Amino acid sequence: MMSRYHHVCFCTLALGKKYRSLALLLAGDLETYSPGKALVVLTDDPSHFQPCSNVLAFKHSQQGVTCYHDKRFVIQTALSHFEACIFIDADMRVVGEVPHDLTWLPGITARSGCSTLKHNQNRKARSIVEKVAHKWNLNLETVLYVNEFLFVVSKDAGKEADFLQAWDWLAPYFELNGIYSGEGSAIGLAAAKAGLDIRLDTVDRFPFFKDRIEKIRISKGDADPHTNQRYFDEQRRYEFPQLSLSEKLVAKVSKPVKRFCRLIQLRIDTLKHFSFYYK
Repeated sequence: MMSRYHHVCFCTLALGKKYRSLALLLAGDLETYSPGKALVVLTDDPSHFQPCSNVLAFKHSQQGVTCYHDKRFVIQTALSHFEACIFIDADMRVVGEVPHDLTWLPGITARSGCSTLKHNQNRKARSIVEKVAHKWNLNLETVLYVNEFLFVVSKDAGKEADFLQAWDWLAPYFELNGIYSGEGSAIGLAAAKAGLDIRLDTVDRFPFFKDRIEKIRISKGDADPHTNQRYFDEQRRYEFPQLSLSEKLVAKVSKPVKRFCRLIQLRIDTLKHFSFYYK
């Protein structure tokens, strides 16, 4: 595998038809703008990506109550085949050339982030990160929060494995305490526990489209609202498909039921670690 691709890959998580379809668009972008680099995809239906010569698709079933912390399995799989991986959300687009000679220092390089304390202003979330920091003897003043939509993990003498192991502990702890989208804080805490350096990039290494980021740029007058309109339109088409009334009802009922079942299963699975997760 390493002989076919560069030592750096892109990687993403694509669970469900919506995100599989969006990931196909991303794969097409990378085939155009980053030939020779693989896109590692963890997905519930690898056959969806058979037409893509640059995609390495691996079967994955959602492990968390929500799928946010499942990103750690994407990183783990990618690093089992490559020296470094660029995690990118499946709903993002690459809209220009990716330099073929991109290199990354060992550790984590994030497109953006901030202090964990600054990010976690909510009392509940702040309490959780403080408890973890106390248990692991971490100084929260030095722990970074990583904006998880785009970041790189590069191997560092095994510290990356310690990082993933620490994230394995944190993922259920966050969810058991009702924090379902806190993977950016978990990344920072796990990296600090493992001694894995985090760096925040000051410039974008390649041009990309992220709807939330683009809207901010447009609101500030830093981007033309018409330039990337087609990317907004394509994303909207897959994120909000036309559904029949029966399909809407099934989706509305099944989503909370599945989430509740996963939460019950999580509580059962973590009872053996009672002292860590419940105290």
